[in-house]
Amino acid sequence: MNRHGSVLSGILFAILATAFFGVLDTTTKYISTAVPAMMALWFRFLFQAVATAAWVLPRRGRLAWRTRQPGYQLLRGALMLGCSLLAFTSLKYMPVGEFTAIVMVAPLAITVLAATVLHEKVSALRWLLVTGGFIGTLIIIRPGGETFTWASLLPLCLVGGSAWFQVLTSKLARTENPLTVHLYTGWTGALIATVALPFVWVTLPDPRLWLLLCLAGAAGAVSHFLLIVAYQRAPASTLVPYLYAQIAFGMLGGWLVFSHVPDAWALAGIAMIAVCGALGAWLTVRESRVVPQSPEV
Repeated sequence: MNRHGSVLSGILFAILATAFFGVLDTTTKYISTAVPAMMALWFRFLFQAVATAAWVLPRRGRLAWRTRQPGYQLLRGALMLGCSLLAFTSLKYMPVGEFTAIVMVAPLAITVLAATVLHEKVSALRWLLVTGGFIGTLIIIRPGGETFTWASLLPLCLVGGSAWFQVLTSKLARTENPLTVHLYTGWTGALIATVALPFVWVTLPDPRLWLLLCLAGAAGAVSHFLLIVAYQRAPASTLVPYLYAQIAFGMLGGWLVFSHVPDAWALAGIAMIAVCGALGAWLTVRESRVVPQSPEV
């Protein structure tokens, strides 16, 4: 496959991944009122762990477990479980589309981490995009408004966790095989959730909930696998703008399953986040094509 075809296939895999993420979020919201959070996450991570092992181990054997950064591997899995717990709780109280839009602020939040933690120089344009994304978030949650509750703050906590998760993923990507990272993440989350399982297990009132748990597990495993394949075929800077398709899939899921359509203010906030995020990705592409004269990000 030539380079052009590889990039196009990478974009296609990235968009398919966002579709499955939309399925995961919609299914999670549906089951969140009947299934304890940690019980659902145990099932979701166990499904991902087993499916990943079934795919990777026959192909790589013991090499699949070889890592130079075992501590970071375990930390990434624990961080993903924590982010998933925040997502589960957020979706219990928030519409899927609005939740997805707020979470997509995470790439912009990495700019803040780069400036405050890594002490990198950040351009004025990037700060403007971060401000625009934050304003879009405020428009969606509307502090002090009738629709604002304490649960509206949970996605903001998730954004912070997701930003650290992406920074850690970027660090591991320098030395680790992506399938090994995926394998460790699934099993770390599954084992931690297993410890909590005896304290949260309940008998599900509707057998169909088991099918939905299977669907959530499958959607989570497939979405992350497709994203890994996408990053293997195309640069991250090329793929990031297409990841904002997840907002559209989230809104579609919310409409199809819950008959929810965001109001005009929420749509305006969603549009601001999507535009600022996409422009941030475009800026990354533009800067990567120019020999940097200063350590701006």
